[in-house]
Parts: sequence; structure tokens; C-alpha cells
Amino acid sequence: MANKNQPSGAAQSRAGAKAARREAARAELRRVQAQQRRTRLLWTGVVVAVVVVIFGAVALFGINHNGGSGTKTTAAGTKLEQTMASIPSAAYDSRNVVLPSNPPKSLKGADALTENGKPRVLYVGAEYCPYCAAERWAVVSALSRFGTFRDLGQTTSSHIDVFPDTPTLSFHGSSYTSKYIAFKGYETESNQVQGRSYAPLDQLSTADGKIFDKYDFPPYFDSKGAIPFIDFGGSYASQGASYTPQLFSGKTQQQVADQITDPSTDISKSVIGTADVFTAAICQLTHNQPSNVCTSPGVTAARAALPQ
Repeated sequence: MANKNQPSGAAQSRAGAKAARREAARAELRRVQAQQRRTRLLWTGVVVAVVVVIFGAVALFGINHNGGSGTKTTAAGTKLEQTMASIPSAAYDSRNVVLPSNPPKSLKGADALTENGKPRVLYVGAEYCPYCAAERWAVVSALSRFGTFRDLGQTTSSHIDVFPDTPTLSFHGSSYTSKYIAFKGYETESNQVQGRSYAPLDQLSTADGKIFDKYDFPPYFDSKGAIPFIDFGGSYASQGASYTPQLFSGKTQQQVADQITDPSTDISKSVIGTADVFTAAICQLTHNQPSNVCTSPGVTAARAALPQ
């Protein structure tokens, strides 16, 4: 007889994926902390001039004081939200956009993902994740063509991961309204170190956890439970970043947003190229509404990148 208290397979899979992500974060923290210990021992074992000792102590204090946490999330503010909401059609329709080499994959046979009769887009990421940091710009760019974000955050990826301190937005605590689609964005962990991992943020609902467990794994993707993960209405899904986070190195969030609006910049070419593909996927869910977006030159060209 089955044990009623035994967790379901989906729950075990979800717990395993979360544990894998946390273990990866812990491993990175252990590596950095070990490097910090080696650095402290080196300074302790070397007798140098007083000025050098002082310099080393200051440097070590700076490393330890930061502790690996990224910049704390703050409100994006009206100017940044308005910049992202008013990207000109010249950017979306530029012939110089770079379409992603890893476009969304088909979820043929999957149940439609809807909410209140509208197709629904699901995003799962984390604030510490540099690849999530990069991809959010395209997600916000695409979704802003169908509706309006409110209370977005601005933050950076982890200070100690690859592509450290990548400037980005955050969906934690934000809202989205649209007459065409619904959207839910989860940031499962912050960029603030807590113990040997990062502080938890958003908990996936049971239903969304099942979707993540089912589609963010082989055979749909090679990597198991990787983020960012995006489900477009149960028709398409995307995993990972579509372009390198290196594009945003050394820039503020507002500088990134300003460059997205300028089709001559490398940031705009990459972010908008991906946003056009995401828009094309969403347009298939909305039956090409709004028509001015879904029939635009950039979206029409981007449809070729989607699996048929």
C-alpha cells in the first residue's frame, strides 16, 4: 500500500532541482571563501613594510565586508520603467538585430498555459543569476509591447559569480497588466548571501512548480532545472540566456535601458533580437494581437527563428 505521507514524484523532482541550484550556489561560495582564506594566510605570512601591511588589510576588509552579496534590490523608478516601456519601433524593426542562437523550443503536446482566459507567460529565475540578469532585459522589452509593468526592481547579479554585478531588473514584488496576456515572474532567490547560499525570495505555486519540473528538464533541454526558464503559454519554452551578460559590464540599469532604445548599439541589437523572437512566440498565442505589434517587420522576420 502506498504511503500517503510519501512525497509525490513531482514534489521530489522539484525539491531535487531546488537543491541542485542551492548546492551550485554553495559550491561557488565555498570556492570564494577558500580563496579569501588563502589570501589572508598569505598576508599573515609575509613581513612587509607598514604601508604595505595597511594596504593589504584594507583590501582584505573590502573583500570580507562585501561577503559575495550583490547590490541590494531597490525600486527601478518611473524613469527606468518608462524607458523600457517606450522603446521605439525603429529599434524593434532594425535589420541589424541579432536573433538568438538558442530560440525557444516547441512544447508540442503540452497543455495550454492560461489565466482568466488569456495565454500566460511564466518566468523562473533568481536575482543572483547573471544569465537571468541578461535575459530579463529581453523579457521586459517583449512583454512591454503587450502590457504594462509596475514596481519593477533594479539590482545586479551576484558579486562572486561569473559576469559579476551584471545590472538588471527584478520581477520580485512587481505586477503586470495586459488585455492580451498574463505574466508571472518568480525570483526564487535574492543576490544576498545567507549562510552558504542566497536568501530565498519567491516560492513557486504548486501548479507552476509542476510546469517547471516537467519542462525545464530533458528531453526538452539538455540542462536539468537551469534558469532562467520561460514558458510561453505552453507552446514554447526557453532556458538560459540568449546573449552574453558581458554586454552589460560596467553599466548602470538606466544606461542599459537607454542603449536598448538605440538600435546602433550592441546591447540593442542583442536584446531586441531576442525580444522580437519572444514577441513572435507571444503573438501566436494572442492570434496576432495587437496587430500593429504582431505584423511589424521585426516580429515578422523573427518568426523564422521559432520552431514550426
